[in-house]
Amino acid sequence: MSNEDYLKDINEIKNLMNKSSRFISLSGLSGILAGVYALIGAAAAYWIVIEYSDGRLILDGWVFRTVMLILFLIAFLSAVTGIFLTTRKAKKNSEKIWDNSSRRLLFNFLIPLASGGLYTLIILSQGKYGQTGGLMLIFYGLALVNASKYSIGDIKYLGFIQIALGLIAAIYPGYGFWLWVIGFGIMHIIYGTWMHFKYDVSK
Repeated sequence: MSNEDYLKDINEIKNLMNKSSRFISLSGLSGILAGVYALIGAAAAYWIVIEYSDGRLILDGWVFRTVMLILFLIAFLSAVTGIFLTTRKAKKNSEKIWDNSSRRLLFNFLIPLASGGLYTLIILSQGKYGQTGGLMLIFYGLALVNASKYSIGDIKYLGFIQIALGLIAAIYPGYGFWLWVIGFGIMHIIYGTWMHFKYDVSK
């Protein structure tokens, strides 16, 4: 066998090992759509706060509840879209959607995400609204980094960016909303586009 044949065999073995230990059917398009949802939701929330309040969010007010509903809808639509597109990609690649690798991915993603969500709700209940944008970014970034060990490793870089934006938001809480828009909206679109062309279109 030639050196090229050996290299080809090694690459095939490496790909098989990755498929057995990592869930690699994540869809870049789902990241793009999640970013679009975030931008639309942020625009709607911004308009409601400016139009129907003096810029303050009161915990028991309808404006606050509406903003929380918008955040929930963004998360829900992003999750449903991600599941649908990832399932479709896995079927196309003849891969299982629910196996040990996908369970490990989901478990490691949800631990920091759920912890961050609960902590953010506690902060909100204390009226510390300026900290919530940074907290969301930081815990979401940690979830991505933690899950990257069981999926496409490149998502950890998006996680690092989210953490950095969250830390900046912690230093400058007055810009928390705009940093949230950059992290969950613009960065998702940019990164999702890059992932789509690298992993989806190229195959």
